[in-house]
Amino acid sequence: MAMEEEQAELHDPLASSFPASLEGRALFLIAIAFSTFQLLTAAHLWDLPSQIVRAVHVGFLCLLGLPLVSALRHEPKLVRALFWLLGLLGMAVAFYQWWEYKALIFRAGTPLTQDTVVGVLALAVLFVATWRIMGPALPIIAGLFLAYCLFGEYLPSPFVTRGYDFSQVIDHMAFGTEGIYGIPTYVSSSYIFLFILFGSFLERAGMIKLFTDVALGLVGGAKGGAAKVAVFSSGLMGTISGSGVANVVTTGQFTIPLMKRFGYRPEFAGGVEATASMGGQIMPPVMGAVAFIMAETLDVAYAEVVTAAVIPAVLYFASVFWMVHLEAGKRNLLGLAKEDIPSAWGALKTGWYLILPLAVLVWLLFAGYTPLYAGTIGLALTALLILGAPLAARMPGLLIRIVFWIALGLAAAAFFEYGIMPIVVALAVLVAACAIFKGGRETLIVVRDALADGAKTALPVGIACAIVGIIVGTMTLTGVANTFGQFIVSVGATSLFLSLVLTMITCLILGMGIPTIPNYIITSSIAGPALLALGVPLIVSHMFVFYFGILADLTPPVALACFAAAPIARAPGLKISFEAIKVALAGFVIPFMAVYTPALMLQDGGPLAAEIGYPLAVAYIVVKACLAIGLWGAAAIGHLTGPMPWWQRLLAAAASFTLIAALPLTDEIGFALAAAVIGLHVFLGGKAPRADDAPKSKPAAPRRAPRSPA
Repeated sequence: MAMEEEQAELHDPLASSFPASLEGRALFLIAIAFSTFQLLTAAHLWDLPSQIVRAVHVGFLCLLGLPLVSALRHEPKLVRALFWLLGLLGMAVAFYQWWEYKALIFRAGTPLTQDTVVGVLALAVLFVATWRIMGPALPIIAGLFLAYCLFGEYLPSPFVTRGYDFSQVIDHMAFGTEGIYGIPTYVSSSYIFLFILFGSFLERAGMIKLFTDVALGLVGGAKGGAAKVAVFSSGLMGTISGSGVANVVTTGQFTIPLMKRFGYRPEFAGGVEATASMGGQIMPPVMGAVAFIMAETLDVAYAEVVTAAVIPAVLYFASVFWMVHLEAGKRNLLGLAKEDIPSAWGALKTGWYLILPLAVLVWLLFAGYTPLYAGTIGLALTALLILGAPLAARMPGLLIRIVFWIALGLAAAAFFEYGIMPIVVALAVLVAACAIFKGGRETLIVVRDALADGAKTALPVGIACAIVGIIVGTMTLTGVANTFGQFIVSVGATSLFLSLVLTMITCLILGMGIPTIPNYIITSSIAGPALLALGVPLIVSHMFVFYFGILADLTPPVALACFAAAPIARAPGLKISFEAIKVALAGFVIPFMAVYTPALMLQDGGPLAAEIGYPLAVAYIVVKACLAIGLWGAAAIGHLTGPMPWWQRLLAAAASFTLIAALPLTDEIGFALAAAVIGLHVFLGGKAPRADDAPKSKPAAPRRAPRSPA
């Protein structure tokens, strides 16, 4: 465990545990207080105005984040004291907003001098906290936008602004709901934090072991099974984890060494894990928390966003699965021995109850309940299961245990009729009962640690949502988004494809330094309306920038997910990044296909749906996407049923490109080329004239595969 934490710290200081010191215990208690505050407000046990909840949320982010990072980096005491002071000042800002809440509403737009001073303090502490937690890229970008508000009047046209008073800019950014307390912070303080806690509780309950054992049981014995386990388990983890990088360092600790021991090159193993882990952010229902912001921004039901993501998510993971299958075929890599593979059915029989909260969550979301409501129910149900398990284990007789679980189920179901109080009472009874015996007290420790870890995990996401509000606030104050949007529209007037490429490049460049959530918020604010003006459906345009924001974590030179995998794979991050791009080719293909044929995201519109009808359009585009992805994979790996010479790879790439293009006759040409390349490959028996295309022999592998660390 110590080695895992040491590797994780290389890219994220927050990956390690709270320090084992008096300071660490104080931070641990603050983290529990943070989670408790969020739970009380989310469950409406403590009703506060939304503005106050947002302010206290940001205050906790500063109070916990600044001293925690300093403590985990083992900085000098004087430096740590400074960051404690800054953290306390950040929380003091929140209390000021709480104390002056009504007065601030009445003097909105005409701030007092003391308001301006507090606003400057709020922004300064937030910038420092973001720099410490996220690195320099995001605060520098936000600082440039803030400077644009203050000095934009001195710029040439078309970027010139009318000029804004200093106090007006500070009031806009540090108070109200347009700046740092805007929609991103609102979503972070309600939905995102709740779902991060949900994932933290499930992980503590043993969900990682369940996912890993199921993946091993289903695909571990297949050709190249070690890599397929990585893809499968990372996809499952994506249903509860909102962070691709966190996914890398959890499942990757097991899957990357497993892939290496069964013959995969270290850089390829790291690339597979990074690609699959980042794909977890497009896997419903959590979708890296962006789905909540997207639903709030577009003012659509959360289920609509998830529905649009289902087919692309399945295609993404199917394509990664296909790539590792081809790599295994090319290098003749076998699966795990039967005696080393756990039973997937046995794992489900043992841990089936862990799936219940996730199943209930998905059902509630698709039934039309709000994410806040669904997340509260899911989290409460998870807590009931965790706290109830040690009590059930001590009960004599199967019948008594069944009655006990039915009673807990009725308590959870009572939420729909009587609100949160029946669940609160049930949880209080379970906590009191668990405190009596040893196994129960250990369970209470698990719950306590899950609360603290959830708050710690939420720090990067929450702080990013807060500071990106400055960027969004600049756009609402100055209208600068229209300038870039008009440029994209002007390019799209002659070529939609060029506009899409320009948007893609913008997303990838921004994503090199900032996480997926702020990347999505920025690019969707700028490019989303422009793509909509070009006829791209609303959800599709936002999904387009979301996908490329995710892929930015795989593209060099930053490639955060790849560098997270580097110490585990013991390979250079850049080499892993290039392998990840190859494995993730489908991720670059799917968004373009969805723009030209929205049926791929189950959206109405597009010429194909108008011509052949919506159901047929969905079936047609899915088949075409599968064929295009399959040919891209064969061209990239150089293997299909056997090795492919260079001319077959070029032909396969050309066929795939024409299937994606969606121009007149390109589909017909693409299908013809696909038939030609597959036919020639099968006719020639997959024999390649080049020696270097021959499959590599499987390296010696241990007979017994390593088991899940969980």
